[in-house]
Amino acid sequence: MSPFFDEIRRLIRLASPILIAQVAQTAMTLVDTIMAGQVSATDLAAVSVAASFWLPIVLFVQGIIMALTPIVAQLNGAQKPEAIPAAVNQGLWLSLITIPPTMLLLYMSPLLLSVMNVDPLLAQKTAGFLHAMMWGVPAFVGYQLLRNYTEGLSHTVPTMFIGFVGLMVNIPANYVFIHGKLGMPALGGVGCGVASAMVFWAMFLSMLWYVRRAAFYAPTRLFQQWSRPDWKQIGRIFHLGCPIALALFCEVTLFTLVALLLAPLGSQIVASHQVALNFSSLVFMLPLSLGFAVTIRVGHAIGERDPDMAKRATLTGLTLGLFLALFTALFTVLGRHWIATQYSQDPLVIALAAQLMLFAAVYQLSDTIQVVSSGALRGYKDTKVIFFITMVAYWGLGLPTGVILGLTDWFFPKMGPTGFWIGFIVGLSSAALMLGTRLSVIFRHFKHK
Repeated sequence: MSPFFDEIRRLIRLASPILIAQVAQTAMTLVDTIMAGQVSATDLAAVSVAASFWLPIVLFVQGIIMALTPIVAQLNGAQKPEAIPAAVNQGLWLSLITIPPTMLLLYMSPLLLSVMNVDPLLAQKTAGFLHAMMWGVPAFVGYQLLRNYTEGLSHTVPTMFIGFVGLMVNIPANYVFIHGKLGMPALGGVGCGVASAMVFWAMFLSMLWYVRRAAFYAPTRLFQQWSRPDWKQIGRIFHLGCPIALALFCEVTLFTLVALLLAPLGSQIVASHQVALNFSSLVFMLPLSLGFAVTIRVGHAIGERDPDMAKRATLTGLTLGLFLALFTALFTVLGRHWIATQYSQDPLVIALAAQLMLFAAVYQLSDTIQVVSSGALRGYKDTKVIFFITMVAYWGLGLPTGVILGLTDWFFPKMGPTGFWIGFIVGLSSAALMLGTRLSVIFRHFKHK
């Protein structure tokens, strides 16, 4: 078997469980969107606007914790299992520090709606969602810590099974709290927030049980060693994870801030944006999972001091990702109207969402390049540049383009949501170009070390 095809096999073996887990996680948002949309367009819009607040906040925390994956992967590749528990313990201390401010931000964020021209009922439902789901933050942080530990060991199967645990909790919990079953009040879209908190706890407790019981983790002796806070090591983890977190924040806000900017245009506009964004997020799980797998492979290769293998893993991941993106883009174009009808029966929402999905199909190629390239750079522990590139691409180019085209008549007649989706294409394509250029620099650097 050639090295190229051998690397494809390794990447698929790592990425497949992550993909299934990510699809299950995105399916939870899909379930929230569909079940809330069956109540009313306002409930669907509330779920969308709430996501605009909580996604950037919790993903920022997740990004900090993601620093553990390349750290553990490099230690594992260097055959130093005895050093892994100390790194995870310090990651735990850092994670605990993030919980109180995260919960406070989720509690206070609905106050921003009071200064915006948002329908009072929509604002009330959005606040209810956020105040309910914030109680799941400690569990979310704990789950992400254990997930990045196990993925750093190149063991991704648990992530897949735990993802299904969350989905299996999410569906009945949504049904109970949205519609008021089993003696519970009918909360509508707010019930999705209650269900989300329950899902986080179910996933954390399941992962904790598995990691404590499975024989695979015995060599690292994770639960048999305990370390007090080492502020230097905590600082190093934060130094590595903070740029990842900021990059995630920049990318997510490019998408989620648009829902807030569109909110004054009406629930149907917001709902159509949410439908198209939710489906494109589901498709995005494919290159995202591949990016996670590339992080693991590159980190392991650098730990083994094999830069050629790290480069091969990166280039193989990019090739495989682009091949798959061609198929997902074609499916999006051909099936866009049918897809929209699965979310809503409102004719205007369907028509607008189908139109926006055309733009989603266009940016899937550049989205694949940027996310796989980011995954590779994380494996190299070259995370600062990811933040600066995404900040320039998304906030400096993508979002201003969207605002100008979507809300002003400066160059063209006001385009509404279409203008923002053109901005998405500009931002993602710019990020793909700059991250790809950075990878070529990293390849040369490690070649001459």
